[in-house]
Amino acid sequence: MHENVLDREWDVLSLLRFVAPTIAMMLLMGLYTLVDTVFAARFINTDALSAINIVCPVNYLSVGLGTMLAAGGNAVVSREMGAGDEREAKEDFTLIVIAGAVIGFLMLAAGMLWCRQLIEVLGAGELLFLYCKDYLETLLLFIPANILQTIFSNLFVTAGKPGLGFGLSVLAGLANIVLDYVFIVIFDLGIRGAALGTGCGCLIPAVTGIVFFARSRGVLSFVRPRKRWRILKESCFNGSSEMVGQMASAVTTFLFNRTMMRLLGEDGVAAITILIYAQFLLNTLLLGFSMGAAPIIGFFHGSRNGVQQRKLFRLCMGFVAAASLLVFAVSKLGGPYIVQLFAPYPSRVYQIAVNGFSIFSYSFLFCGFNIFTSAMFTALSNGKVSAALSFFRTFVLLSGGILLLPQFWGTTGVWLAVPIAEGIMLFAAAFCLIHYRKRDSYEML
Repeated sequence: MHENVLDREWDVLSLLRFVAPTIAMMLLMGLYTLVDTVFAARFINTDALSAINIVCPVNYLSVGLGTMLAAGGNAVVSREMGAGDEREAKEDFTLIVIAGAVIGFLMLAAGMLWCRQLIEVLGAGELLFLYCKDYLETLLLFIPANILQTIFSNLFVTAGKPGLGFGLSVLAGLANIVLDYVFIVIFDLGIRGAALGTGCGCLIPAVTGIVFFARSRGVLSFVRPRKRWRILKESCFNGSSEMVGQMASAVTTFLFNRTMMRLLGEDGVAAITILIYAQFLLNTLLLGFSMGAAPIIGFFHGSRNGVQQRKLFRLCMGFVAAASLLVFAVSKLGGPYIVQLFAPYPSRVYQIAVNGFSIFSYSFLFCGFNIFTSAMFTALSNGKVSAALSFFRTFVLLSGGILLLPQFWGTTGVWLAVPIAEGIMLFAAAFCLIHYRKRDSYEML
């Protein structure tokens, strides 16, 4: 029997050491996503930046499907590991990876078949249509690798190899930056070059993950899977909150684009694109922590170790509170500098985005708690609550805010939608934590 790195007493330092690679991995993902859009804005134009954001819902869908399988499957696999069912954990892990690959190739085929219609539905006008088409057709080729990358990024942690996931993210990020420069600046491939750089970066962790788990003799490796469809169903259900979150991001991005196009035209779309990507970058600290801590929560859920679960919960809440204050401070002080990476001072896009950042920043005070709460319920195999929270946060509060608030306050209403949604959501998440504390495995908290 292999010694499981999750089966230990956790304190502040050991927890931070364990989650640090996942946090760094997410930060690097945020950075090289940011680099993509910076290269597009600086070396092509802000119309290319707007085009990337218009087709972004397709990427949200692929990441959402991968995260659903990864987060939901992680809850199942880590629970089985905690219960000592090592063979079942390997079989279910393999089944989840195969399902992710199949979904990726189906998305690739469907996207290529209906690419033009999809771009029209997403709202690209004549000015942006060709940019969108060139970017999306290229990016679709790497959808299977993107889904596998997402799955492996989560399950490297569960396998006790968070450092490997971190190293691959570093390598993928560096490759993306270099290839963006090569394809966009040197080869002058324009927006296709941006998509090629992103896609080639995805291939590195995807291919390495396949090779690693095929050869691994550790706690997780590829074995002959059993066709246990209930496991896929449970994984999808457990991870449904993450899928809801990504789909909601796709919907809200569409609504943001449509609203800003109506209010301020292409410059407005470019400005909201800057804020959306900046938000993802600044949230990576809390996203990475939640991903890194989830396998430990799931393990203690499986082993029914209430003492360590209670201690872990307190440590996590302390970190989330401190990190939220830090991210808010960085956003308030550094917002103009982040915007200037995309749009030169004092361009119209720069002015719109900086004005928005001054309001938008307050959302970071609340969103960390909301992100962690949803991830915790997923790790506890309580996918119903996690999905309900994600749905309420995004489809109800945020989408409703985008549709309603601009009717009263114009562009200011667009910026207010996110902090108001996150603030209301904090109370809903706190209510669920209190209400379900005796039902799930943290009843001793």
